[in-house]
This record gives sequence, structure tokens and C-alpha cells, in this order.
Amino acid sequence: MSTLTLEQEPLAVDLRMTGDVLALSLADGRTLTVPLDWYPRLKHASPVERGNWQLLGDGYAIEWPDLDEHIGVAGLLAGRRSGESEKSLKQWLASRTG
Repeated sequence: MSTLTLEQEPLAVDLRMTGDVLALSLADGRTLTVPLDWYPRLKHASPVERGNWQLLGDGYAIEWPDLDEHIGVAGLLAGRRSGESEKSLKQWLASRTG
């Protein structure tokens, strides 16, 4: 069995959200597109909240401070969805309307 070894750490340089998609531009020239359904906090966020993001470090992750959402670039490349439990998401959604 072989193990995948990355030539370099995957780093984000920019992102945009259109419709129900998050498109991440990587330092190596690739663009990674994932559905917002994978990240319920982003899906339920307002356009202003979605627009308030920042790259962490050299671009190893993206943070949305208004949403308490952090997504690692390596996880996106590996196809990892949000690990938030249904209970936690419901509590978060309830806190937004309260």
C-alpha cells in the first residue's frame, strides 16, 4: 500500500462564494470548488458574514470569525465535510435568532 506524499503544503491565496459554492484559489494555480452544503454555518450565513473571512498563516486555513468557522485547506482537498454535530448546529442556529 502506498501513501500519498504532497510535494508542498496546499495553501489558499483567495476564495469566493457564488450561489451555493465555495471556490478556493490555491497557491499552485488550482481552484478547488466545494458545495456550501458541506459547511452548514456558511450555508446559513448572511452575505456579510460570508464575506468576513481571513486566511490563517500562509493560507493553510480559512477563518470566518463571525461564524466561529475554521476550515483547513488540506481537509478540503481530502474531501472532509464539516464535523459539527446536528445538536451543535441546532444550538448555533437557535442562538442566531435569539
